[in-house]
Order: sequence, then C-alpha cells, then structure tokens
Amino acid sequence: MAPETRYARTTDGTHVAYQVHGDGPVDLLVMRAWVSNLEHEWEEPVLAGIFRRLGSLGRVIRLDRRGTGLSDHFDPAVLPTLEDRIDDVRAVLDAVGSERVVAIGLAHGGALCSFFAAAHPERTAGLVLWAPTPSMLGLVDPSAFDAERDAFRRGWGTLESARDTVAVAGPSRLDDKAFIEWVRDEERLMGTADEAVAQWELVLRTNVADILPSVHVPAMVAWRSGSRARRETAGMLPNATILELPGNDHMLIAGDWRTPLLAMEEFIESVRDTDGELDRVLATVFFSDVVGSTERAAALGDRAWRTLVDAHHAAVRRELARFRGREVDTAGDGFFAAFDGPARAIRAAHAIRKAVGSLDLQLRIGLHAGECERVGAGLRGVAVHIGARIGGVAEPGEILVSSTVRDLVAGSGIGFADAGRHSLKGVPEPWQLYRITSV
Repeated sequence: MAPETRYARTTDGTHVAYQVHGDGPVDLLVMRAWVSNLEHEWEEPVLAGIFRRLGSLGRVIRLDRRGTGLSDHFDPAVLPTLEDRIDDVRAVLDAVGSERVVAIGLAHGGALCSFFAAAHPERTAGLVLWAPTPSMLGLVDPSAFDAERDAFRRGWGTLESARDTVAVAGPSRLDDKAFIEWVRDEERLMGTADEAVAQWELVLRTNVADILPSVHVPAMVAWRSGSRARRETAGMLPNATILELPGNDHMLIAGDWRTPLLAMEEFIESVRDTDGELDRVLATVFFSDVVGSTERAAALGDRAWRTLVDAHHAAVRRELARFRGREVDTAGDGFFAAFDGPARAIRAAHAIRKAVGSLDLQLRIGLHAGECERVGAGLRGVAVHIGARIGGVAEPGEILVSSTVRDLVAGSGIGFADAGRHSLKGVPEPWQLYRITSV
C-alpha cells in the first residue's frame, strides 16, 4: 500500500506534499526528476519496487516540489528560485523530524540534492547522483527551447509525448505499452501544459556547476555509458565514488536497475554513521560599505555621526533578519553577512539599499556565492575574499554580484546588467560581474 500523503508548509506559505515510508537507522531523501506525482509513482512496478527496497534500509522521504503533482502550483510566469525549492525540502524534513539524510537525486533531482548538500552539510550524511543532467553544468542553452515551446505545450500529456520521452530516456522500455501509458499519465498528473513548459525552462536554467566543488560530503555518481548523463559532474565533487554502467537508458527504472540500486544500498550503508562535522559550507556572502563615510562624519561631528551609524546598523539588521541573513562581522559602517541562498541575498541587498537610502546614505554592496570555512561563528576563505573585493569595486548605490550568483538565480526574474570583467585584488583570474537592475 502507498503511504499517506501529508503536507508541510514553507515560510512563504507554500504547501508541499510529501510521503514517508520504511524504517531504519538512516533517512533517505529521494528527489526524482522534474516530473513527479507522489501517489501515481506507486503505480509503476519497477519504481515501487525500488522504493520498497530503499524502505528496508531506512526511512524514505519523498516530495512533490512546488508546481508539481500534489503540491501547491505557481504562476508559470514567475519561476521559483533554487532556494525556494530547497525551502520545500527543508520544510518537509522539519515536518518529519529528520535531522540528517542521504540525499538521492535522480537526473534533475541531483541539482537540488547537490545544492542542499553544499548549503547544509550538517544535515547531509551522503549524496547519490543518478545520471546527472547536462543542464546541471550549464551545458544547455535555455534559449534553444524557444523554437520548441509551442510543440512541447501541444504534445504534453499525450501518448506521442510519452513515447518520445521513453525513446530518449528509457529506450529499453519502448515496447512496454503499460509503461508508456504510465509516463503519459504522469505528465497529466504533474500539471498543465503551461506549467510543464515553466518547469522545463526551470530545468534548463538550473546550473549548479560552480557549487559542486563545495560538496564535501561523501558522494556517489552513477550513470549508464550510452545515456545523456554528464560524467563531468563526478570530477567536480571532491569525495565522489564513480560508477559507470553499460546501457543507453537515462532513467533508473529502465534497463538493469538492480545493479545501480545495489551499489546505492552499499553506499548508504557506508555513510549512514558519519558524524557530519564538516567545517566547510556553501554560502552567499554579502559585503556593504557606506559611501563617503569619512567626509560625512567630519561634516556632522562625532555625536551626530554616531547617531546616524546606529540608525544605519538598525536598518541593516532589520532587513538581514527579514531575509534570513546572518551577521558575521561589522567593522565601522560596513557589514559582512551570509545567506543560505543567493536570491534571498539579492533581495536583502535591495531592501537594505532602500532602507539606508531613507537615511540619506549610499552603499556599495557586493555579493558572491562559494565555499566558506566555518571558524566558530565566523567564515573565511577565498569566497569571502572575492565577495569583499566585489563590494570594493561597486559604484556608489550599486549592487554587484559575481557570475556564480547570477547563474544560481537564473529564471528568478531578477534583472542583471553586464558590469564587465574585473581584476580583483589578490584574486588570480578576472571575474565577470553583473549589476542588479531589478528585483
């Protein structure tokens, strides 16, 4: 019998459907590709068998991400950010009382699991990626989909569309009529054609290549040699075990699924008791500095300047709290803060600039996302250095971000303008920077 579907509520009010089954000493977070419907998944015999096998190892936690299946859907014109989707995961894990998981990402699900493992290593015992997709590494041009959008929309939820999907992703099951019908029904149950177009564009825009080196938890990457999976992913993960299998199927549930599942089971057994005490984490670092502070202080005098600085600090701290930022350090009139997601950091920066502007102050703000070393309550490392240097080259009133930040929020609706390549002091290679134009 399929487990009961329950709902978790995220901080922005989104209701996320989830199911839990199995029992054991480890929690397993299973994230399928971009199409999902929790209840319909149990109707596919191979997939249901895999779920039951995993349930014999531990507690299996599955969810429909926002916009899919049984979860709340969104306006197709406004795509959720990467951290919105990670918030879905965190809300479910909190709802079921899960402190640490082995994250298993199938195809595009691997992008979300990788980001979660990098940003929340204390909650990740291990990472399994099955057949990581080209878009994860930015190897797909999203604009190439423009010419296919109408045909994609018209064909969605038809037998023809399902057959095309199986021909590309699971050719060994192309003669399995029941499977093709199940794929068709899964498309229909995931969402409307317009929602499917939005979800597919979200897939094409999700590039996590820059954050993979920040994933230090034990990882296993597996794929079939003739599939469209990208083996480059494995080389970007510092602690990855690699498994390349024969065959042309991209889908785990097509072809020989027992061999990769056995390897996953062995990996899960090997990492379930790791302590998770990693001192490195993916973070978006924020640096701000008041423009012309020395001249302003001299003009106002010490007491008036101190009053103004106190008002500035209060405004910055208020917005940091609103966007879940963490103050790391303050020096004079400058702030160093960290966020668990780049879109949230950008929106916080925009709000801070506006709030401080009401005090007749201008800020330079720089943002960068990368691996940081945790030292007590502080952060240090190359990513911190780059973030500080980006803030230093920003113009008065400007929010500058690195190309890494821009890539991680692709599809969010945040506007960018090319700010050119900059040589940052102490950084070997020039960095492409972007100016925030709209939020």
